[in-house]
Amino acid sequence: MFSTRFKLRSNVTSTPSCDLSYWLALLRVPGVGSRTFLELLETHSPAQLFSESSSALASLGLKPAAIQAIKHPDWRLIEADLAWSSGADQHIVTFDDLLYPELLKQIADPPPVLFVRGDPALLARPQIAIVGSRNPSALGRETAFQFAKVLSAHGFVIVSGLALGIDAAGHEGALEGQGLTVAVVGTGPDRIYPAANKNLAMRIVGQGAIITELPPGTPAKAHHFPRRNRIISGLCRGLLVVEAARESGSLITARLALEQNREVFAIPGSIHNPLARGCNALIREGAKLVETVRDIVEELGQYYQEDMNYIATQEQSMLDLEQQTLLNLVMYDPTSIDDLVEKTGKSVETIASMLLILELNGYVSAVAGGRYTRIK
Repeated sequence: MFSTRFKLRSNVTSTPSCDLSYWLALLRVPGVGSRTFLELLETHSPAQLFSESSSALASLGLKPAAIQAIKHPDWRLIEADLAWSSGADQHIVTFDDLLYPELLKQIADPPPVLFVRGDPALLARPQIAIVGSRNPSALGRETAFQFAKVLSAHGFVIVSGLALGIDAAGHEGALEGQGLTVAVVGTGPDRIYPAANKNLAMRIVGQGAIITELPPGTPAKAHHFPRRNRIISGLCRGLLVVEAARESGSLITARLALEQNREVFAIPGSIHNPLARGCNALIREGAKLVETVRDIVEELGQYYQEDMNYIATQEQSMLDLEQQTLLNLVMYDPTSIDDLVEKTGKSVETIASMLLILELNGYVSAVAGGRYTRIK
């Protein structure tokens, strides 16, 4: 087990609503980042800091600009933050709040405040992150979608960053599987970036949560997104990289996950595919090669004590009638897609999509020549 890096004073308890304004004011103090904020909480509550003298604040190591901001807060901004939190399904969760996820507390610099749209309670549930290229192949997108759909059906919350490509496919897969998903964004909670994912974001709020450490009104800026990535990896127990180039931001998230002692999984790919090189590199560095959902579930079972026999039963029950019928037509000897098209009367595209689902669940395996064999 991890130990929580930051400890609050013994007399600092769950934040009363009247004190929340001081948390928000401290969040906006220049030069006070996550680490400094939480180090200050080891000796002071936010309200106590705002009552200290300038000399006392200087003795804590605060710079003149920070001291000036503490002595003269812009309460209009704080009132705007509080007004935002009065909206439906809009919440502010502080580091000492019971709703703050314990796993996130264990990273080197956890955000002291989270702004949440949706259900903050689901942040404590077992989460798997799915990340990858913003410009994936069609197969990569479908793989992320199907992995998310099946993993969410197992009860895992799918967490990603609401970016185009693999992130969006992961969120969409979880929603399609009637599961839960969390989007960690690099803007304020009232901004959606990219704008193309606005409709997806609204669906996530209704079936999960959007979270950020940035207050309302904060626009998208390049330096926000690498910081956002530590929250994605910090929330999850395991992180899956589907497609990523060698210089991909997804590899940064994966390495953050390794530093945070999370499990890292990667989908392998052809040595000739530039979108597979990042995943292949992660596998060489120790990430677990993943071919089926079961590879992930078995690895994380030690943390969640999943009953693997129950999971196998659930996997079988998750196949709909058409999928089960197709599985019965796949032989233990190689079976071609053309044979399956002829026997079912369905299109090549439909059969290929169904075979991918069966493959992700570990029922069939692809072999040379576009054929498949049944393996269970």
